[in-house]
This record gives sequence, structure tokens and C-alpha cells, in this order.
Amino acid sequence: MLAIVPDHDYHEREISVSVWGHALLSTRIAKLQQSEWGAITILEDTAMKNVFVASLALASVLGLGTGVASAAGEEVQGIKVNKENGSPGDGNNVLMKGSPLPLRGHAVKVGEPLPAAMVTGGNLAPVNMADGSGKVRIISVVPSVDTPTCEAQTHLLSEKDRKLADQVEMVTVSMDLPFAQTRFAKEAKIKNVTFYSDYKTGEFGMNNGLLIEPLHLLARAVIVTDKNNVVRYIQVVPEVTQLPDMPAAMNFAKTLL
Repeated sequence: MLAIVPDHDYHEREISVSVWGHALLSTRIAKLQQSEWGAITILEDTAMKNVFVASLALASVLGLGTGVASAAGEEVQGIKVNKENGSPGDGNNVLMKGSPLPLRGHAVKVGEPLPAAMVTGGNLAPVNMADGSGKVRIISVVPSVDTPTCEAQTHLLSEKDRKLADQVEMVTVSMDLPFAQTRFAKEAKIKNVTFYSDYKTGEFGMNNGLLIEPLHLLARAVIVTDKNNVVRYIQVVPEVTQLPDMPAAMNFAKTLL
């Protein structure tokens, strides 16, 4: 895991690692010049090794290179839609092709306000997820937008019901760098979704019980909050290689308008 240092007095560059022709993980590698926070040095060769290992793990998690196994049932672009619901928080797991991955953090609960969590917007400004917009929100949580399943989930959020998108705030949260999210949105021509990155501290993941600790990625989930930022609906997808039931979340959001 890379150390995160203050956004000053150091140089950084973004690195994307590709496996099997897919851009899997973007991260930043920083070499600190001076810092009042202490002497932290990040060696680029070690960082590259960590990124590559994480990318291989992410490829395995999301079924790249081998295709996504489909079973009988609803599918989107050949990816199975999972209508079951897992449980967030410490002591619970999501599955990677049937193998458990432990979750960390305080479990988000229906009926409670969405917890405070500082994420990063596309302009690199900090944003508190507890600061609601006064609108109903559908928050789509994905591991990385640079993977087919996450791409399909984000397109569903944006395109499944465009009229709803005019009334509801559509949000995607992932561990991708803001630069990668901005690039993805531009290439996918998605303009009605707000992207937030949890890359700095994983605070959103921890405060909602959605952090996949071994990979430092977010579990796949959909959260719906009302106009007062109270959680009214949540689906944690039990198998991270599969899609959430986005139409169900959208239909529920309509009841809050």
C-alpha cells in the first residue's frame, strides 16, 4: 500500500497498469522533497511492484482475461445481475468467485444518516459525503471504473433511466484516482454522474463497512439516501464479479421523490 502524503512539497505522477490489455489500476507515485509531516520516501520500484501485484489481484477479482461466468438469470452485457444482498461491516465477507474476502468498517444501516466520510472530487477538492444536496441520491459503489463490470454498472446508473437522473443525484464512488474517473467519464460520455474517489484514506469504505481490506478496494454496492441524507436502501452485492440490481434501486428511489 502506498503512503499518502500532503498535497504539497512533492512531485507525483499517475501510473496505469494494464493486464491482458485492460487498464486495471491507476495510482500515484510520489517522491517527497520536504514535508512538515515527517520524512517519507516512496521508492518508485517498490511502488510499481505493489501496483502490479494489486492489478493482478484486481484482474482475478473482476474476472478479466477469463471472461465472466454466467449462470441462468438476468444478465447485462453477459454479466450476471445478482439480486441478493450481502451484509457490510466487520465480520462479514463478499465473495470473489466463491472465495471469501473480509470487509472492514462500521456497517451502514437503513434508517440512519449516511456517515460522514471525506472523499475527493474531480477538481481534487475534499467532499464530505454526509453533506447531502437536498436531493435523493443513488450512490453506486464500485471497485474500479477501469473494469468491465464496474463500467457496465456505471453505464446502468447513467443510462437506465435518464428521466430519473434529472430528479435524483447520481453518484459513483471508487478507489480510482480522480484523474482516472474524469478520463473514464469523458471517454464514456457520462455527464449526469458525479464521481468521488476514496483513494486517500478509504474513509468512505471504512465508515460504511464496504472496505475489502486485502485489496484496499470498495465492495460493489448501491445505496439510496433520501432528501435528508438518511439511508433508505442498500444492496451489497455478495459476489463482486456480478452486477447489482440497479433497476430495483432506481425504483425505490422513485418512492422517495
